[in-house]
Amino acid sequence: MAERAVPQENTGINTGIQQSNGPYPEATAESLDLEDSHQQGKKHLVAFSNFPSNGACVYDLCPGPSSSCMTTKELQQHWGAVKHRLKPVKLLFEIPSARTIAQHLSKYVVYQIVLIRSGSYDSKRVSVERRYSDFVHLHQQLLEDFSEELEEVILPRKLLTGNFNPETIWERRLALRDYLAQLYAVHCVRHSHHFLDFFTEPEQRRAHGLLRAGQFGPAVALLETVLELQEKMGGWQSPVLLVPTLCALTVCQRDLEEPESAFTMGQRALPTVRRYGLKRYRGPLLEMMVDLGYQLGRPVAQLQEELVQVRDAERGLLSFRSLKELVVQEFT
Repeated sequence: MAERAVPQENTGINTGIQQSNGPYPEATAESLDLEDSHQQGKKHLVAFSNFPSNGACVYDLCPGPSSSCMTTKELQQHWGAVKHRLKPVKLLFEIPSARTIAQHLSKYVVYQIVLIRSGSYDSKRVSVERRYSDFVHLHQQLLEDFSEELEEVILPRKLLTGNFNPETIWERRLALRDYLAQLYAVHCVRHSHHFLDFFTEPEQRRAHGLLRAGQFGPAVALLETVLELQEKMGGWQSPVLLVPTLCALTVCQRDLEEPESAFTMGQRALPTVRRYGLKRYRGPLLEMMVDLGYQLGRPVAQLQEELVQVRDAERGLLSFRSLKELVVQEFT
């Protein structure tokens, strides 16, 4: 069996990813561009064929390790993923329904937003619910950064009366759907963290709150929705966006005594953690994978050796934390 060389942490690789203070690294516009994925694919092909003489791995807009860092199977999977990126993909938005919620001192309407990825058969129906005030907050955030680009994008106006009239709700559903489509048509907007956060952050915060309360089952349901949303909105091109969600799912499923599912989530996260040099996740995730591997009777010698190397490199530089300790501190 071909042996895989573990990439060094400090490679000097330009991954196209900017570091952010939050748990989710901020992606550049290029690394998230769905509609222009055909051009990205061509750029990646050129970059992949031009390796420096010292054998270092080169990454461009869609990072991937050099052939010297990959087994034959991994190389086949990598080029399959590159081929997938060549398909032009964009998002479509639908707001098929709305419902009125009456509380003690307030009454409001929530709109169901369905995201559909075009360019290939999209069998996963994933949706979120947002209030009109959520749209207002998004619009205000976007105007702070992109006022010139949004000169012709108008948020449906606030109504003082008739908000709960069925005809008014129907008209607003259509108007908000068109508003999201207009935002997505603006290149810098669809790649902004504000746009991504609008669809994922409320569910992320609720999921991590449930996780901290020990309610792992409901947390998993929300995190799975977040993961599907992130995949639709660019995670398949920028997998670093998925790592915190995958790690949170690993923790929840481990504590639900579902080691097989937890190990699978960890396996999805680990290659990206290695490739992008996400040091804060690498040691804790490896430690979790070794423990799960022992439970499942999987071979863990290579993982254990890698963990020892990571811990030796981190000694004196980083405090050792478990993956659960890392996850529970996010979205606090």
